[in-house]
Amino acid sequence: MAVRSGPALLLYAKIPVAGAWPGRSKGFYGFLWLFNLVRLCWFIEIFVRFLLYNIRYCTGIGPRFHLPVPYAGYLKRSTRILDEIIGFFEQVKPDIIGLVEVDNGSFRTHHLCQAEQIALRLGHYHVVESKYGVGSVADKVPLLNRQGNAVLSRFPIVKHRFHYFEQGVKRLVIEVRLASLTIFLVHLSLTYRNRQYQLERLYRLIHGVEGPVIVAGDFNVLWGDKELDLFLGATGLLNANLKRQPSHPSRSPKRQLDFILHSPDIKVTNFQIPHVLYSDHAPLICDFESPSLPS
Repeated sequence: MAVRSGPALLLYAKIPVAGAWPGRSKGFYGFLWLFNLVRLCWFIEIFVRFLLYNIRYCTGIGPRFHLPVPYAGYLKRSTRILDEIIGFFEQVKPDIIGLVEVDNGSFRTHHLCQAEQIALRLGHYHVVESKYGVGSVADKVPLLNRQGNAVLSRFPIVKHRFHYFEQGVKRLVIEVRLASLTIFLVHLSLTYRNRQYQLERLYRLIHGVEGPVIVAGDFNVLWGDKELDLFLGATGLLNANLKRQPSHPSRSPKRQLDFILHSPDIKVTNFQIPHVLYSDHAPLICDFESPSLPS
């Protein structure tokens, strides 16, 4: 959680010290200080920063990723890129992070979980899980069974659940409950028909949730964001990316694949897509007014 303040801070500089106004008692100045402090509180804006990032297992981008053969980067060590991404996180200071395509501990990471390493460096709580369905073919294949998604939070995680879509290869839905906020993180199918089934299931998952909700992830809407119109209409969720800025590919973004959707009771104060090149996706940063989350 961060605090931004405006001109109200100047109020302090304009209050005279005791004795500056003849005939005024110390009680008067005490009251004046208190009055201005109350005014200051009205100007202070407290917000929560949510960051969504498909990090592609920290395998990087560019020509090196495709050498000596196309997509060879998926089989290379990821330590250097992970350190650079953590450095980026330390700069932008997110309170909550949704990570898509995180390595849970394969040979690429020397069998260390990337989400856990990031959480330790940032001092966050975290939950992480394989993105493939339990008992699926992918869940039994080395390397693939270490590929998942994760949610990290500076705030205590009250509870979490892992749901699984019935269609598609990537089936995981992470549900995380904070004190007064529920977060769903997804990575939807590359197949249009499966995405529609998944969106229907996602609607049923969030339909009964009370309080503020954020639904975020890589939605893979390869046919355009119009794919989400029915889902948004049914759920009442809003897209934090009002200008529909693209996030993929990161070098020259042309498609809006990554989304931070939120319930109407969450007031977004800022949205940005930083131009960083640690993954084929660019990160999304969304600041919103705090729904009474503990600091």
